Amino acid sequence: MSLCKAEILDFVRRNRVSTTEVADCLSKTGSIPGVHAITPGQFRAGNVHWVYTYEESNWPLHEQIRDIEEGDIVICQGFDCHGRALFGDLVSKYILLYQQASAIVARGMLRDAHRLVKEQWPIWCEGYNPEGCFNVRPRFQLDPLIIAEGKENYHGAIAVCDDTGVVVIPKEHHTLEFLDKLKAIEEMEDIWYECIDRRKWSTFDTVCLKKYLLP
Repeated sequence: MSLCKAEILDFVRRNRVSTTEVADCLSKTGSIPGVHAITPGQFRAGNVHWVYTYEESNWPLHEQIRDIEEGDIVICQGFDCHGRALFGDLVSKYILLYQQASAIVARGMLRDAHRLVKEQWPIWCEGYNPEGCFNVRPRFQLDPLIIAEGKENYHGAIAVCDDTGVVVIPKEHHTLEFLDKLKAIEEMEDIWYECIDRRKWSTFDTVCLKKYLLP
């Protein structure tokens, strides 16, 4: 892990920098659409380990989750699974408890919702479906271009997860410049709340006109 990446992760974790603030630093981009926290109050930030499955099979997923590193945030993406749940409690327990991943982000449906909620696992997903993928080897290989694109976009990136959703900080933003943006937006948020709460300014005066910058 690069020094800049480590510093960004440390700052985000220590200050619980929200996904909203991170997305603002990315010019209001970076979110994974449609995923929601299974249990409220969760906050996770970590290195992304991207895995995939496809063709209504979770066989490739079972193969890939053996390589998860402790502390990783596992982003699992399903292709051509037609709304079937990618996995459920068994896989979640293996990833989080035995592989010691920090969180799971499922770009697809999950099953066993009652167990996932009961355990209060740090999981984000698109929803639930009791009908799951099949434990059979897919007939064909997934398009190598899809795999290459997924690894390029996610592997080694930083994911930040909270009640609002999930935002991914791409590798090209693991810089001191981006760290400075995070620090600046934290300071700006403090100023805005001070203007609203103590000075009783309007949001228009604070956010749009930025009167706190006037002499």
